[in-house]
Amino acid sequence: MSATSRYWHICRISLKSQRAGYEYSLVPIAEEFFHQNVPSSQTREMQAFLLSNYGFNSAKVDVATRAKAGFCLRCYVSEPILKACQKIDSLFSGDKSFTYKDLLPFVLNDDGKTPIILDSDRKTQLLLNANGEAKTSTFKFFTVEVLRTYNADAKSMSLDNWVYLQTKQNSEVKDFLSEFGFQNLSDWALMNRVRPKQIEKLSVRDRHLVEVFHAVYRRDRQNHRQVGAKRCPDPSTVQLQEMLKSLQQRGVIIKTPLELTKELKHVATQLREYDIWSYREPLEIQDPDTGNYTTRVDLPNDAPDELDVEQREIIEFLHEQLKTALVGSIEEQISDRLSELQKSRKYAIFANQFIPGLQLYYCQQMPLKDVGLKLGMSSWDQTRRILNPGELLSKVRTRTVQQVLEKILSKAHSKGLTEIPPKIEYLKTVVEQIEAFADAEIFQEAAEEIRAGKSRSLDSLYAQELRQNINNQKSALIN
Repeated sequence: MSATSRYWHICRISLKSQRAGYEYSLVPIAEEFFHQNVPSSQTREMQAFLLSNYGFNSAKVDVATRAKAGFCLRCYVSEPILKACQKIDSLFSGDKSFTYKDLLPFVLNDDGKTPIILDSDRKTQLLLNANGEAKTSTFKFFTVEVLRTYNADAKSMSLDNWVYLQTKQNSEVKDFLSEFGFQNLSDWALMNRVRPKQIEKLSVRDRHLVEVFHAVYRRDRQNHRQVGAKRCPDPSTVQLQEMLKSLQQRGVIIKTPLELTKELKHVATQLREYDIWSYREPLEIQDPDTGNYTTRVDLPNDAPDELDVEQREIIEFLHEQLKTALVGSIEEQISDRLSELQKSRKYAIFANQFIPGLQLYYCQQMPLKDVGLKLGMSSWDQTRRILNPGELLSKVRTRTVQQVLEKILSKAHSKGLTEIPPKIEYLKTVVEQIEAFADAEIFQEAAEEIRAGKSRSLDSLYAQELRQNINNQKSALIN
């Protein structure tokens, strides 16, 4: 997606794309407004223009225009909201029992269709009806909340950074994470609830510190809990002295309680790196010389590869479309072949034998010669011309590729990746790739089954779907 097309494609939760959990949808009203009104200039100037038009105190801008500018900005911020969720996900490696997809429902809740503006106090989201009348919206879109709280005049932070921070601070996201123990804990609470996976990553010396801390502090904590203690207080001098003694027995020499406190806090700092709230700084920093924002180099680099996610989404989309197209094409081509036979002077009398013939061939794996004998046909050649499994397969393949191509071009157009109609070379390349994909997934195996003769095993996806179609037709006749 190009930088500017972010202003008219909104990222939303997708039930179709279960693996990625999201998809980008075209928002026509945003695209039209952007092309007709936003000056072609630098990205920052485009954004400033939209923010100015969306602003509550822009007396020269009517509410409809403000809503349209809002659509563009809501599209724009939807992508960094997704990235923020993925970043939060990446900050917790290992057994955390959730992914970024679990966070999306809390923040990726904009439908991209409802016109929303802000009131003059910049506190309330207002729903704009068809007559241009505004009333308080009962539902708050998180995208609008991010824009409502963003102070563009301050120029201290980019909008992308603001989105990241607001997503991290979203109360529902925080509540969700707290259920997994990821909350803003004190050093001592952090030390007290440290998990085995975290201990494994510490040095031997630091492991001793944690184990001794647990032996003394956690023991006392558990005892105090019985009388209602909640917060984790600082370790007492008595507790620190007991820890020092235990450490000495383990060969870890620390001279004073003060030094021990410093070392325990250092371990807590390491443990906090597992915690999202240690990363309160923006994802980007501003270059003092150029004023441009660049990504911080000190953040973890183990974020999910967005390209991998996109590729998985595309592959999943292709598989879904290929399967759907195959089922539809089989039904279509069987119907067409039946119509051809019914209209044929020579073979019309065998039209009602077409479906039973396919059933014998694909369900009972009977050779064509035996199918012909069973159905009263005069020869193998006549049976082949009537049933012609190879030709049926070829037509299903052609129609399947056509249907998948239409879906891919439509999706590519919605993402701003191609125009309709596409350029010839682009179309040729896409067709070749779809054919190769379809052959590898379905039709190569199906063709080999037909060529295999008596010993063939009809287990290909094509054979399975064709049998399903035949069974469906039989069930429909019975009912």
